[in-house]
Amino acid sequence: MRRFLALALLCAAPAFADATPLDGTWRVDLSTKPDTPYTQPMQLTLNADGTVTGSFYNSTIEAGRWKESRGRLCASFRTTDGVGPYHTAVCLTGDTATGQTWAEHRNFLFNWNAERMPATEPAPTR
Repeated sequence: MRRFLALALLCAAPAFADATPLDGTWRVDLSTKPDTPYTQPMQLTLNADGTVTGSFYNSTIEAGRWKESRGRLCASFRTTDGVGPYHTAVCLTGDTATGQTWAEHRNFLFNWNAERMPATEPAPTR
């Protein structure tokens, strides 16, 4: 019976080796005023072991974790500008991603939205 249950659970588990809906390249809207677009790229890879790799705002993700729970797929990670850490959290919301970034050393918390970038479109630059 235990072997059957273990096999059933294994077969029911999602295939994390495949890409999750949050994997890929995103265009993050960091605009602070209407009609003044300012975007930066975010590239996420959600690994089967629960870690996150990639980059955000042209900075490599130094540490990150992801989880699917309570009907949401979310990731949190840390990047740096060389002066201090930036802590980012992002959740998939339909076809978009919503998130926030906190930089204590810069005294700001920024809420943002992101849309998936087409595979053929180059990443935005500063």
